[in-house]
Amino acid sequence: MNKKSIKIARDDYIDRDVSWMYFNYRILKEAEKDIPLYEKLSFLGIYSNNLDEFYKVRVAAFKRIATSDATFISEEKKQAKKDLKKIIQATETYSQEFEKVKNEVFKSLEKQGIYLVDEKHLSSSQEKFIHKYFIENIAGYISPIILSKKANLLHVNDSHIYLACKISKVLKDNIYALIPLPVHLLGRFISLGEEDHKNYVMYLDDIVRYHLPYIFKEYNYDTFEAYAFKFAKDADIEVESDPEEGLLKSISQAVKNRKSGVPVRVVLGEGIPDDLKKILLKRLNVGKEALVSIGGKYHNNRDLMHFPVFNSALSYEKWEHYQLKEVVDGSSLIDKVQNKDFMIHVPYESFDAFIKILQEAAISKKVSEIKASLYRTSKDSKVVSALANASLNGKKVTAVVELMARFDEDSNIVVSQKLLDAGCDVLTGEEGFKIHGKLVYIKMKEGKDIAIISTGNFHEGNAKHYTDCLLFTSDLRITQEVNLLFNFIKQPFKHVNFKHLLVSPDSMQQTFKKLIRNEIRHAENNEYASIKIKINHITDKEMVKLLYNACDKGVKVDLLVRGNCSLVAKNHPNMTVHAIIDRYLEHSRIFIFENGGSPLYFMGSADWMPRNLYNRIEVVTPVYDEDCKKELDVIVNYGLLDNVKACDVRGDGEYTIIEHEKPFRSQEELQLYYKNKHEEVQR
Repeated sequence: MNKKSIKIARDDYIDRDVSWMYFNYRILKEAEKDIPLYEKLSFLGIYSNNLDEFYKVRVAAFKRIATSDATFISEEKKQAKKDLKKIIQATETYSQEFEKVKNEVFKSLEKQGIYLVDEKHLSSSQEKFIHKYFIENIAGYISPIILSKKANLLHVNDSHIYLACKISKVLKDNIYALIPLPVHLLGRFISLGEEDHKNYVMYLDDIVRYHLPYIFKEYNYDTFEAYAFKFAKDADIEVESDPEEGLLKSISQAVKNRKSGVPVRVVLGEGIPDDLKKILLKRLNVGKEALVSIGGKYHNNRDLMHFPVFNSALSYEKWEHYQLKEVVDGSSLIDKVQNKDFMIHVPYESFDAFIKILQEAAISKKVSEIKASLYRTSKDSKVVSALANASLNGKKVTAVVELMARFDEDSNIVVSQKLLDAGCDVLTGEEGFKIHGKLVYIKMKEGKDIAIISTGNFHEGNAKHYTDCLLFTSDLRITQEVNLLFNFIKQPFKHVNFKHLLVSPDSMQQTFKKLIRNEIRHAENNEYASIKIKINHITDKEMVKLLYNACDKGVKVDLLVRGNCSLVAKNHPNMTVHAIIDRYLEHSRIFIFENGGSPLYFMGSADWMPRNLYNRIEVVTPVYDEDCKKELDVIVNYGLLDNVKACDVRGDGEYTIIEHEKPFRSQEELQLYYKNKHEEVQR
């Protein structure tokens, strides 16, 4: 879709990727707050993991543009170079703060009797322990790669952790080697047990460092050095679908090719000697355009999320995931939704309700067909099992599996094959259009058909940590169009007119624009006009400009934007933008328009980014049930009231805490809200 250029004043629009850096910085700042120590480690791990993926995808794209030989993208090259400079500067600044926070957290852990030790500070009993542990658990997985001219590092995986080693002896040539660490098998942190009422932990890296003389004993050298390093390859994939092989095989091959992508960023361990650095970069085929920097002793800090737990009091108290009454007593959820629309809000409410209705549909004599759109699913997914079971029970099952869900391509290929083996009709969509909508359609032989529309993935793991809303409806206006949408996915070039659902790339943006302009008209007529949105990202220039216009015309615009935000709220007094970072990842997308006193409610999968509005199949549904509307009001209003875990996003990258007299933490208040709701139902 060709888009006309939208002009916004330079100081009134933040580039998507610069705003992402601001977002990730907010995660880092959460680790500095007065929260339990293990939660601090978790946020540090999330920050690190986010940054690694950002470099693999977004920075890699900038590098391709900035170094392109194409002359017709001169402006794009200029902008890419500017953005790269900002990103690199921010990374350097934030990395220094990261190390400071991490060190402070480990000092605080020592006060709780938890000590992180390295290979140079071991007691004699600890030395015996780690040697025994190395022999029994690690040694068999250690396979050094000697960095000779014959070494082939084309396919080394950038998700793994490596030690770059230098082995030397006077009057002998140095030996250089690479050791992949078996973190995926053993974890990054090894507990050494308790001594004097203190718990000791060691990096796997340091246990291997300690054993370098053992690993390279046959060389009879006497000096051993090892430096951690990490690198990020270009993680974008290009798919050329071969008609003879099919898209499934093409995607599979593209994923393999990605693993041998060009390194775009390399972070080397502090103190690494120049000769080792030179040969390592040469063998990895790191070009001059790659970003090379020196970091600390340890890299891949995402593993901090999995630091051994010795004291549960140093984590958040676990919150209950409330079960629907029908899940507890085993009664029919199909009957429940056919009688009245309802909604669940995970993780406050359990995802089990969604699993149960699929399992019920899989064996129900009243069900003839199930259609489901899967973007990401968990390993050994109960959702996939329920769909496969439905097919084995003679139901007609159509599953839309998005093979291009970044970093989950391998997993989704396996899911596709499992569903195919069970006799399901598996659709993968058209190349170039990701299918991001989260939908289920259940066709009934008796009674009203059912649809389920979610703001997030049908993923059991995510549903324990991401806040998402799932609407269960038998409203004919919605169910008919959900069924039509699956037909549209199967035949994307056949035009479908949606009257109720907002579907991109067809009509979603146009409908949202009409809704905003409707609020502007009410404001111009001196009526109260309001827009409330809870969303992950807003970067589309048309939507940004229209929101500015609404503010300036008197519409009150209140936004909860977790991630990328191109808005500069400080320039528009009628606009507030808050971002919440708390124990759960805010993920639901909810849209409320005042509509002259008769509010309109919507929820769905789409953010306001160009990719969501123009280049993906996304779905946002109207919400017609009054009880569901009230619940959406609670979710959004609680978020806007948050003054503990929310910050005021003004648009300048500064981290502004909201001042308050009485604290209001939205996730805590929502947990209490759902506790009361379910206790009332049980009564």
